[in-house]
Amino acid sequence: MIGVFALQGAFYEHEKMLATLGASYKEIRRREHFTDGLDGIILPGGESTVQGKLLREEGLLDPVKEAIAGGLPVFGTCAGLILLAKTLSNDENVWFGTLNVTVRRNAYGRQLGSFRADIPFEGIGNFPAVFIRAPYVERAAPEVQTLAACGGKIVAVRQGHMLATAFHPELTDDVRVHEYFLRELVS
Repeated sequence: MIGVFALQGAFYEHEKMLATLGASYKEIRRREHFTDGLDGIILPGGESTVQGKLLREEGLLDPVKEAIAGGLPVFGTCAGLILLAKTLSNDENVWFGTLNVTVRRNAYGRQLGSFRADIPFEGIGNFPAVFIRAPYVERAAPEVQTLAACGGKIVAVRQGHMLATAFHPELTDDVRVHEYFLRELVS
């Protein structure tokens, strides 16, 4: 059972990916939705500041952080990467702070700076990545594995049970990144 955070952002698109892969999921909107029995969670793209505030208001920030720190597999896309990051180079907020990376928010510019690119993704091959007001990883600790880069910038990482992308795999028809999450981190 995968918990998909449905506070804001592209949660529905993640649910479609999971359904295509035959994975069970449930939406998490409030503290009472975040229960035992989850095999993993997805933090969707959207507005990281809004999501962080809603996580705090709904009483989810601390229990989710504890669960991730305790080993619960997590997959964060775009805003999800920002929420997981230990440090943001251009923002004072730190939300979960569990992924040992420094991330730059809106690193490719505003909405007009959005783009698509085929990028090599380790263990998957070329992937049609969609970047929307995307961040990127400026620095990664030695324990963080770089899975993909675009234009010399790190855009996908894994640290143990945590997977994060700067792009939106849920906005494509390609299920391979979600499949990777389920196979490599959740199974």
